[in-house]
Amino acid sequence: MTQQRLSRSGYLFAALAALFWASSGSAAKFLFLSGITAFELVQLRTTLATGIVLCWLLFRDRSLLAIDRRDLVYFVTLGAGLAVVQFTYLFSISKIQVAAAILIQYQAPIFVALYTLFVLRTKLPPIVFAAMAGSLFGCYLVVGGYSLDLLHMNRAGLLSALASAVTFAWYTVRCEYGMSRYRPWTVVFYGLLFAALTWNIFHPPLSAFLRPSGMAQWGWVLFIAFFGTVLAFICYNEGIKRIGAARASITATLEPITAGLIAWLLLGETMETWQILGAALVIASVILLQASNKPVKNA
Repeated sequence: MTQQRLSRSGYLFAALAALFWASSGSAAKFLFLSGITAFELVQLRTTLATGIVLCWLLFRDRSLLAIDRRDLVYFVTLGAGLAVVQFTYLFSISKIQVAAAILIQYQAPIFVALYTLFVLRTKLPPIVFAAMAGSLFGCYLVVGGYSLDLLHMNRAGLLSALASAVTFAWYTVRCEYGMSRYRPWTVVFYGLLFAALTWNIFHPPLSAFLRPSGMAQWGWVLFIAFFGTVLAFICYNEGIKRIGAARASITATLEPITAGLIAWLLLGETMETWQILGAALVIASVILLQASNKPVKNA
């Protein structure tokens, strides 16, 4: 595959991840309103997702399950980090508006850029910062950040959303490191495995499986586990592998746009003028980012 095609597929994978996450956010809110807690949903989604990926790898390619023993600590910490990402995001949307949680979580590209610059000592082209600023401001407009009274929202929800942004950035850069040695499927599986183990230790093991009742709840739980977890993280990791952590995290800010599109198609919701302009700005930023694919240079 040529570098240009590899880059295009990377942006496509990151965009698909945004689509899957957007669709699962509304499903999660429905489950919270029906009585399922954030703790229970995290245990459900990580445990089910781990089982799904394990079955797929056993059937498709068992060699992807092989890891070096010296990398065990890396995968344990990656999984623990993923467990925190999952919980903090879900907890935040159980306490504050989904739009506010998304807005705060998508400050993650800033933390990715800071890590890349000051820890990895890797120079990012100016175009990356321009695209980052455009996508973040566009995200602010899309979710109606101008009408959100963040200072008067639930404090625990706000802090949880901020923690989600930091840990999501950390997960992104750690995945990039892992995929220098392993395939995305391997990194996703062990990340989910140790995330699931974490939530079956800190929450009574498998107790969440007793909570969903009826076909509707179980249908949304399975939807979140498969589309919002397995496919979303596989696509995101594939995106990171092809275009790097910084570009993948910026592209993922397409999530609120896809959430708005889903709401328009399925719920008949409309977008205000500023929201439409914000969506255009995010899309333009991603296109600008794709148009400049100069390799980054180490400092």
